[in-house]
Amino acid sequence: MNALAAPSLRNLPYFGPMLTASVLFFLAPLVVLAVYSFSSPEGASLANYARFANDEFSVSVLIDTIRLGGSVVLGTTLLGLPIALLYWHAGPRIRQWLIFLILLPMLVSNVVRTFAWIVILGRQGLISSTLLYTGLSSTPTNLMYTEFGLILALCQIELPLLLLPIIAVLSRANRSLVDAARMLGAGSWRVLLTVLVPVMLPGLLAGWILVFASACTSYVTQAVIGGARLIYLPQFIYREVGVLFSWPYAAAVAFVLLVSTGVVMLSISALSRHRRLVGHA
Repeated sequence: MNALAAPSLRNLPYFGPMLTASVLFFLAPLVVLAVYSFSSPEGASLANYARFANDEFSVSVLIDTIRLGGSVVLGTTLLGLPIALLYWHAGPRIRQWLIFLILLPMLVSNVVRTFAWIVILGRQGLISSTLLYTGLSSTPTNLMYTEFGLILALCQIELPLLLLPIIAVLSRANRSLVDAARMLGAGSWRVLLTVLVPVMLPGLLAGWILVFASACTSYVTQAVIGGARLIYLPQFIYREVGVLFSWPYAAAVAFVLLVSTGVVMLSISALSRHRRLVGHA
């Protein structure tokens, strides 16, 4: 027993500060938030959660938030897979440039990138000007304050979170698997579906978790691009705290957001541990 405990005690100086910081800055506020969500004028109760569940508008906002996260995950996947395949087939120099270009947007503040999308999505923006110039539209197109514009902006902002895990998996993948598949007569599409996609899948699932969590909780982008027309849970919580000063109810809504997104992320995480995927991890 002492022999097993000794390594843990020796490692305490290393993981002790991290454990302390996690308890102080994550677990403790989370407990306070949970306790506060049960407070009401009548004492501790589930009144705040019942209020949320019985309000059709609140439930619709929750559904829209989850749907937004899923739409961004789908969009980043469609955009990211071609870039991941380009990385797989590229040489060392092009790979370095791709990694640099993927990391470059992350060096800019999320607020700055969000406000840049205002210029792109507006009536006089790049998209509207391109549609007018090519004759695809006869009138200016305004994608601001639309769900499509919000999803488009979030896809670009969250794309590095999907690509980096995939590239980490591809960088240590065995290229002989593709060569073996081609020697057995597999075409390009068959190689993609039976070799490359299973190889990328662990990184893809990890990216889905990061993208979904970030898209659902991206208050700045949702507020700026979506505006007052599109309401999601982060904005809903801000309204309850900063406008209505209903802190216990806001705490309950925040916990609902945390639990709902956590369930989705845990489901994806459980999928990544499926026995058929473990061999590719």
